[in-house]
Amino acid sequence: MTDSQQSSGEIIVNVFGRTDVGRTREHNEDCFIVADLTTGNATLQPEVRSHKPGERGSLFMVADGMGGAAAGEIASAMATEVVLSELELRWRHAPNATADTFVRALKAATEAANARIHKYAAEHPENRGMGTTATIAGILGETLFLAQVGDSRGYLVRNGHAIQITKDQSLMQKLIEAGELTAEEAEVSERRNIILQALGPEPIVKVDLTTQQVRRGDTLILCSDGMSGQMRANDIARIVGEDSDLVATCRKLIDLANENGGPDNITVIAARFEGEGLRPADAEQPEHKVYASESDARATVPVSAASIPEFEPDAITAEVDAVTVPVPAVTAPAADATPATRTSGGAAGASPATAAAGERRIPVGVLRIIFGSIAVLLALYWILVIATDK
Repeated sequence: MTDSQQSSGEIIVNVFGRTDVGRTREHNEDCFIVADLTTGNATLQPEVRSHKPGERGSLFMVADGMGGAAAGEIASAMATEVVLSELELRWRHAPNATADTFVRALKAATEAANARIHKYAAEHPENRGMGTTATIAGILGETLFLAQVGDSRGYLVRNGHAIQITKDQSLMQKLIEAGELTAEEAEVSERRNIILQALGPEPIVKVDLTTQQVRRGDTLILCSDGMSGQMRANDIARIVGEDSDLVATCRKLIDLANENGGPDNITVIAARFEGEGLRPADAEQPEHKVYASESDARATVPVSAASIPEFEPDAITAEVDAVTVPVPAVTAPAADATPATRTSGGAAGASPATAAAGERRIPVGVLRIIFGSIAVLLALYWILVIATDK
């Protein structure tokens, strides 16, 4: 790094990616992409293998296709193409380069890839059921954002430790979270390849969005399960720490997966973040952290007691007393009438004003007694006074 780069506080991304068919499969259904989103350059040529992310950041994506025959290859290639083209439309030319805009674009691009693959499968019955996993990472400034569907993974290597920063959308992950299995038991389970989501099989997909603060010297590893399923996190950390050359790092990771059987296609992207624009690594280790948008953060800001107006019953009473309530006609309730239920407008059958004012109604029975008594008194008066005089 030059002195001018250090003084300007720049961030440098060194990145390389590689894919391998493995030792069992006949063809490779994995796909990956690396792109400088500021320049729109998606390649592994020298200008991208070491670059400054710029205002629009950088993109890294691994997709693991499935579906048999050539369906998996089509799905993974389609996913990477759609995500890149959608980010070109939704992010590179967006008027505001904010984190929220970037994350919304990542999510929308992932959902668009799902819709495109699902539509293609519906139009081509021979490929029905095709799909692909997707682990998509984008760096903007010193923050890394990830969109996850399926069981390809993201690890962040810091201070000699590799920490998984994505969560598999798989049956095993659910059983681990429920306490039914340990992580070690899940690694050898016969059901470890059952995933709960992928791009393509269903019209709607739920995208897991997470975020990480990147530190100087961190290395991001994105990989398909053909790699992660054949080694543990400490193997990844060891190999990343052995060589600063990312080409060698990717080769060694793939070689280890093949040495351990190579039962699936193997794909890995390694991206190391350097530069004075990043804070130095500290003792804090990364962890799986769900992304909260700026609007979510505003919605959950604690409200202080001082900001809440005091409850003043006298003021409410004054408002109620000022309401002029028309006296409605009195009707006799049915003998089997049930109590009225309260509605948003106050008491059922009454206007809001009537309910708010607490209007007092005279029961019909009372009125009948009053008028009946008057009639009886008048009758007695007529008999005792007027009839006697006659």
